[in-house]
Amino acid sequence: MSPAIKEIEQPLGLAKPPKRRDGRRFVISGRSFGTTSVAILLLAVSSAIAFRDKPFRAPAVVAVAAPEIAEPAKPEAAQTPPPASASSQPGPSIIRVDPENQGSGSSVVIVRDPSAVGQNLRVAHLPDRALIEQSENGPLPIRAADGRRPFDVYAAPWSGARGARVAIVIGGLAVSQTGTQQAIEKLPSEVTLAFASQGNSIGRWMQAARRKGHEIMMQVPLEPFDYPNVNPGRSTLTVEASPEENTESLLWTLGRTTNYTGVMNYMGARFSADAAAMAPMMAELGKRGLMYLDDGSVARSAASGEALKSGVPFAEGDTTIDAVRERGEILKKLDELERTARAKGFAIGTGSAFDVTVDAVAAWVNEAKKRGIEIVPVSAVASDPERG
Repeated sequence: MSPAIKEIEQPLGLAKPPKRRDGRRFVISGRSFGTTSVAILLLAVSSAIAFRDKPFRAPAVVAVAAPEIAEPAKPEAAQTPPPASASSQPGPSIIRVDPENQGSGSSVVIVRDPSAVGQNLRVAHLPDRALIEQSENGPLPIRAADGRRPFDVYAAPWSGARGARVAIVIGGLAVSQTGTQQAIEKLPSEVTLAFASQGNSIGRWMQAARRKGHEIMMQVPLEPFDYPNVNPGRSTLTVEASPEENTESLLWTLGRTTNYTGVMNYMGARFSADAAAMAPMMAELGKRGLMYLDDGSVARSAASGEALKSGVPFAEGDTTIDAVRERGEILKKLDELERTARAKGFAIGTGSAFDVTVDAVAAWVNEAKKRGIEIVPVSAVASDPERG
């Protein structure tokens, strides 16, 4: 009788299945339950190892870019092409959708952000070459080939809010070098500065003013009563001169510097009241994309009507703030501007770069802001025939 072979020494698969309580053994497909379990476990582990690209190593991190989901193409009938001019307009646009009236005309409304209009302050002192016409009188402002105007490009930004707004224009810059420097340094950037065409170093002061954020204008000498006893200076436009002579005088003034939004009168009580004399000047300003500011000193001025005919952006001053050169009187005039602005929405005050005027305006502006008055560049309150 052969000795009994221990179960552990038996070949794999030949061991007898374990007994149940009733004396029978567990049998699964002719093999013991324990052996089958071991075989299945080994097979699973082997398969897992075999199918791994790099067994027992951390898988490489795969960067997956977010898929770009293209918008489904709209049916041609539902697409409304923007007007040809829309692509040249700055700022976002609102698309009107009218299912009942598709394709019946322009559906794009251009929304201008006043704070984004104009040049970046870092380059505001540099002229836009597209807005320059070289001439014997110097660099003349001109509309760009794409339709942009100096009035638009050189305008200083503002909030666009429709609260009470006050524009203050201080003229006579470049006449006194010390006075000009103090005006540029002391006056808040929201104050518009106007350069006298008879001044010196206008180009240098223009750059300093633009770097500080000021909008600037040029003052055009116009014929006053009692001319030439009262003489605004070289290249004064007169009623007796021909349209060609006055245009040449105007171009001399316009070529004195660059980066301004428009011009304002210097004197001119007689000239401004003569529509026939004003018409050629306004036509030239309209062609070049410049605005005109009437300081409001001439009761019978023809400027408004002629500006409208020539498509010239126009503004008119409400009061001269320093007719009396005394701080208290100037502050009273500024308070009048505030009341006017609260009544009609905006007001325009003009003055000159006297020390007392500069100091009074600088102090008043800081207080007016606390009362909810917004100080804006003069271009912000000009009526523009091209924008309606």
